This record gives sequence, structure tokens and C-alpha cells, in this order.
Amino acid sequence: MWSRYGGRTSPTRPPLERCIVIDPAKFAIFITVSWALIIAPGPDMLYVITRGMTHGKKAGMLSAIGVICGILVHTTAAALGLTLIFQTSAFAFLIVKYLGAFYLIYLGIKSWREKNFFNLQTQPSPVSSHRLFWQGVLSNVLNPKIAIFFLAFLPQFVDKGSGQVTLQLIVLGLTFATLGLIFLLTVGYSSGTIGTWMTRHPQYAELLERISGGILIGLGVRLALTERQ
Repeated sequence: MWSRYGGRTSPTRPPLERCIVIDPAKFAIFITVSWALIIAPGPDMLYVITRGMTHGKKAGMLSAIGVICGILVHTTAAALGLTLIFQTSAFAFLIVKYLGAFYLIYLGIKSWREKNFFNLQTQPSPVSSHRLFWQGVLSNVLNPKIAIFFLAFLPQFVDKGSGQVTLQLIVLGLTFATLGLIFLLTVGYSSGTIGTWMTRHPQYAELLERISGGILIGLGVRLALTERQ
């Protein structure tokens, strides 16, 4: 853009607040909660540990990558679907809100009540690298419970009045997937050590499950009280 004096003016820059997609404090809480949920023993962790203990470190790490790719499918679908819901239908928002809240509270109570969850099945069977990866992907892609979880979890950290809902949801989904990948790759690489330690110390696995359950219940209650902006 040129000024009337013949000089070139610098382009107008958006204020700093417009460049920030997610509130930093809210994002920090999201990362903390995500880590607490990721490190709690669950189906993904058990799948990766089992593959690693049965077929070696490479198999465990391939399984971890597959699992996270499956999660990315769900987070992408959640981002697109939730954006549409937020922008078009108050009734659909209420349905998603209350079903999601119910499901999160259900998961939390289940985590508290479950006993002897950490049960490894390590019978060896021949399996190719290609199959290891795709089994990890499909274990999440074909699980509707994962889709419901992200539909209920991600919106709680979104500023729905900013006009950047889709971008915020994508950033949150990619962040969760990245943290999960870092953790599960570590688990896959150290599957033998981690599996043996947790088998010998089930009380720690149970403690992590209790913490995760409390967080899920809190998220469920918080979601139920969320208002559509």
C-alpha cells in the first residue's frame, strides 16, 4: 500500500490478541489435563505394551504410531463436526453437550470401580509391520467411544466467541495427538521394562486410573454447565 507522499507504507498488522488462537492459560490447563489422561493405563497403552513385549521395540513403536493416526482421524472429524454444531444448531449443541457430559462422568466412575484392569496378554504370534501399524489405526478409528470422547473433551477448551473455532479444535487435537505420540513411543520402546514394572506394582496403575477418573468426572460436570456462546 502506498502513501500520498509516494512512499510505501507497511501493511496493517492485526493486533496481538487476534493472532492468539487459544488463551494461553486455557491451553496450559488443556496440556496438563491431557497428560493426566494420556499416562493413565488404558486400552491404547495396553495395546502398545503388549505388542512391544510380544514382538519387540519396533513393533511397539509402530503400534504407537498407528494408534495416534487413528486418534487424528477422530480429532479431525470432531473439529469439523463441532464447528458446524456450534454455528448452526442450539438444539444439536445441547444434545452433544449432555450426552458428552454423561459419557465423561460414566468413564470416570468406571475408572474408579474397575479392578485388575492392567492385564497383559503376551502370547506371541507372527505379524507383519504393515499389519501392526494398521491394527493400531483401526483399533481407534473403528471405536465410536473415542469419537464421543473427543466430541465431549475438546470443546471445553475452545473460546467459541473468537470466530476461530475450527482452528482452535484442530490445534487442540494435534496437541493431544503429539503428546500421546511422545508418550506411546516411549512406552513402545520401553515396553518390556514398563510392562514388567506395572505388573509388579499394580497399585500405581490403579492410582493413575483413580486420578484419571476424577479428571473425567470433573470434565463431565464442567461440560454439563457449559453455555452455548
